[in-house]
Amino acid sequence: MKYKKIQKKNYNLHVIETNKYKTVFLKVSFKRKLEKEDIALRNMLINVLFESTEKYHTKRLMEIESEELYELQYRGSNYSSGKYNIMGVDALFLNPKYTEESMLEESFQFLNEIIFHPNVDKSGFKKEGFDIAYHELEDYLMSLKENPDNYARIRLLEEIEPDTVLSYRSCGYLEDLKKVTRKNLYEYYLDVIQNDVVDIFVIGEVHTKQIEELVERCFPFQERVMDHKGHFYHSTNIRENVNFCTEQMDLKQSKLLMGCQIIDASDFELRYVLNVYNYILGGSPNSKLFQNVREKNSLCYSISSSSQPLVSVLTIRAGINAWEYDRACALILEQLEDIKNGKFEDEDIQNAITAYKSSLKSFEDNPESMISLYAGMEYLDSDTIEERIKKIEKVDRKSVQEFAEKIKLDTIFFLEGSEKYEETSA
Repeated sequence: MKYKKIQKKNYNLHVIETNKYKTVFLKVSFKRKLEKEDIALRNMLINVLFESTEKYHTKRLMEIESEELYELQYRGSNYSSGKYNIMGVDALFLNPKYTEESMLEESFQFLNEIIFHPNVDKSGFKKEGFDIAYHELEDYLMSLKENPDNYARIRLLEEIEPDTVLSYRSCGYLEDLKKVTRKNLYEYYLDVIQNDVVDIFVIGEVHTKQIEELVERCFPFQERVMDHKGHFYHSTNIRENVNFCTEQMDLKQSKLLMGCQIIDASDFELRYVLNVYNYILGGSPNSKLFQNVREKNSLCYSISSSSQPLVSVLTIRAGINAWEYDRACALILEQLEDIKNGKFEDEDIQNAITAYKSSLKSFEDNPESMISLYAGMEYLDSDTIEERIKKIEKVDRKSVQEFAEKIKLDTIFFLEGSEKYEETSA
């Protein structure tokens, strides 16, 4: 693969030339600092843009055009990345050498229509598309509790550090959605087009010079300030005592979540040691949590750990019977202490490193994964695959134990199911 970054005053262009795929993948990313009140706006915006355009007045007309472009696949995305929000407009289409030469530019022009020619009138976004997007997001926000696992994860992060980027819900908030109108959403769209940091990624069997010229024609962004500040968020609010929070819900299986702050970790630790630590703790079927809490003691239906290095948080999640709360908590905490004390095998480290390297190699099988890799290099100053492999191999027993000392339990959130009362009354 041959990678080239071309820096412009209005966007950064990233071209990855490779003959590995029969497709071309194109992503246009819009980045700005994450603000709580903007989340609903950005979710609304990406949904409205994909409802219709000036040329294609309905979603069906957009779908017909995508079929004409040899089944071009298109979609929008919106997610938080540490201190920033990134909104994406993507397209995946066949390499023109398998279809028609004109298809490359026509595919780019299709995204141009979505980004630069929204379906608007004098009141802002047209009512039909706006209403569809509004009600879809409203329904989702009102149904959060219907997914207890997701709801419990959201509530845990809110309890760890309220009113910070760590706690912001990626779907937004109902009170903010109610403030969105056709007019102010269109005004926000103009602000995004004029001021967001724009990165354009293209991967496939393409020629960089041709892509550069094509992007210049199809994506006429104005000049802007290209902000390159870091995405990593480090909390300054470290609790002395563990925060306990319980909510009740009509569930057979209770949800136990533990949120840990990662204190004063180095860049190497957050990018590499954390991966190994998490694998050993709860990131694999052979992990300490799975083997000791679930298999040997049968205290939970499911258990795992996951990490969010951009906000320095590690989360443990378990599905348990409500009356097993105390025993489950005690045994989970025991696993954390065991890693601090070196009670794990050298083989665990090697298995974690092998799994990490395998996941990196699998990136190359998918163009979208490769784009995410290069996006990480742009936004997070991540290493290349080759550099990552070299660095993960430097993780050893000492570095894992030292890192374990920086894991501090902050909050235990318990979404308590009704089964507790059935057990008590039996």
